[in-house]
Amino acid sequence: MTNRYETLDHYLSVCKLHKKEVSKLIRTVLENQTQIEPLAKSEKINLDNSLNLRGNNYFLEGIKLVDDDAFCLYHTLKINSWVVDLNLRFNKLSDDGAIWIAKLISENNTLKYLNLMCNDIGADGAEQISLSLQKNSSLVYLNLNGNKIGNKGGMCMAQMLQVNTTLQHLDIGETDLKIESLIALATILNYNRTLKSINVSRSVPQFQFANWMDEIAQHFANMLKVNKTLKQLVMKKFEMRDYGMHWICDKLLTNYHLLHLDLSCNRITRDGANDLAILLNRNNPLKILDLGYNRLEDEGAIILAEALAFANTNLQKLSIKSNNIGAKGLCALAEAMEQNSVLSNIYIWGNRFEEEKGCIAFKKLIDNSRLKQENTDVKPYVVDGKTYLSELTCDITMFYYWQPVHGDGVLNTLIEAF
Repeated sequence: MTNRYETLDHYLSVCKLHKKEVSKLIRTVLENQTQIEPLAKSEKINLDNSLNLRGNNYFLEGIKLVDDDAFCLYHTLKINSWVVDLNLRFNKLSDDGAIWIAKLISENNTLKYLNLMCNDIGADGAEQISLSLQKNSSLVYLNLNGNKIGNKGGMCMAQMLQVNTTLQHLDIGETDLKIESLIALATILNYNRTLKSINVSRSVPQFQFANWMDEIAQHFANMLKVNKTLKQLVMKKFEMRDYGMHWICDKLLTNYHLLHLDLSCNRITRDGANDLAILLNRNNPLKILDLGYNRLEDEGAIILAEALAFANTNLQKLSIKSNNIGAKGLCALAEAMEQNSVLSNIYIWGNRFEEEKGCIAFKKLIDNSRLKQENTDVKPYVVDGKTYLSELTCDITMFYYWQPVHGDGVLNTLIEAF
């Protein structure tokens, strides 16, 4: 099977042979993809070899895949050479469905991208997937975000990374990982030389251990000191405090490979910002930094602004959303952007805009084209001679959970839907 037409025919024959109900989602996606091809070609958009069966499809609301559909997909795709990207996010696949997905991973040699975000896969399903990945030599991207695989599932993923030499991107955020599996993952990454991106966000709080979040941060920091392949590290919702931030910044001083660091939704304050400023002053290669939803306040923002204005020439995107930053900190960051010609994106919504000075500073940046409107999450407007900022839907990680259905990007949404 080398195209979507043959894939559809084979899927229908599999359902008939095994007396399974034909999924409306699978059938509609494979049929409607052919209707979008002429439109995509006219807009010079490549459809790629992807099969998008996401359960949160706006155009097919309420239709989700279940375990029997995973059985049919396995028999349809196990010898398929057309599908390279399989998107199964936001469906109702459980551990039973994960068994068939694991078999597909073991037997299909062309599948490179697999998205299983926000299904009902547990520890047993994660174990089967990890075992299949130990034999697989083609998959480079796996997303299990939102599946409650727990500590056991996290340990299985760590064991898999000991053996697998092809996987480059692993997302196991929001999966109820605990301290044992997190330490195991950090330890394995001391030796793994292929993984480029990992998301371990929102581990389960374990308050029975004193300073548990800082201990985990210390293990990941020690890993960063020796790992030379990891490009992206996401540690959101970690309860991390300034001590953990100190460890990470200290070890990053000798790391010249990490480009994207996401520490949003933690407990980092101005003391952590001071450690980060030391790192930025050394002109670390870091290009994307997400510190949203912390507690930097004016003092922390001013410290970062000084480092960005006079020392750093690498950072390109910075998010400091909802950090309780007032006019002083906002003005300092605006002045830093005037000095720094490399920093192109900054996201500030959720801070304190009561004083007009901060609003005026960013309005000036946008009016002077130093900050492009599409590179920030605020838009200035004036009422009765007073400047305000309104929120725009824009962030470092856009369209991670959703796609637009109105305005710009609708064609891409339509193509991804089918």
